[in-house]
Amino acid sequence: MRLLTQDKFVKKLSLAHPIHFLALGFGSGKAAKAPGTFGTLAAVPIVLLMQQLSLTNYLIITCISMLAGFYICGKTARDMGVHDHGAIVWDEVVGLMITMIAAPLGFIWLALGFVLFRFFDIIKPWPIRWLDAKVHGGFGIMIDDVLAGVFSLIGVQLAVYYLYLT
Repeated sequence: MRLLTQDKFVKKLSLAHPIHFLALGFGSGKAAKAPGTFGTLAAVPIVLLMQQLSLTNYLIITCISMLAGFYICGKTARDMGVHDHGAIVWDEVVGLMITMIAAPLGFIWLALGFVLFRFFDIIKPWPIRWLDAKVHGGFGIMIDDVLAGVFSLIGVQLAVYYLYLT
C-alpha cells in the first residue's frame, strides 16, 4: 500500500515551490487516502501555536491565511490543471484555524473542533455544497471550507457555552 499519491496531477507540483508547499498543507495533501483529513491534521500544530496568541493576533493571522489561500489554492489548481483537487488542502488548514477561534485550550476542545470541521467539510450541508459546486477559482476552493469552519466554530462555541455558562 502506498502512503503517497501517485496522481499525475499532483506529480506536476513541487514541495520546493513555496505556493505548492502551502497548498499541499506542507506535504500532507500528498497522502494517498484522506488528504483532507491529513491536511486538517497538519493544521493542528499551527493552531496550537496560534492559541498562545491574543485573540486579535489569532484573527489577523487567520484572515491573512484565508486571503492568501484564495491565491495559493487558485495558483496551485491552475498549475495542476484541475479545479479543487483533493491534494490542495490549504483550505482545510484555514478551516481548522477558523473552527478554533476563541476555543478554550485543551485536547478535548481541539478534538471536538477537528471532528466538527471534518464532519461539515465531508457532509457539506447547504449552503456549503452549493458553494462547492457553483463557485470556482481560488475563492471557490476556499469558501466551502471557510464556511465549514464557521459552522464548526459555532458548534465549538455552543459546547463551551453549555459546558461553562449554563
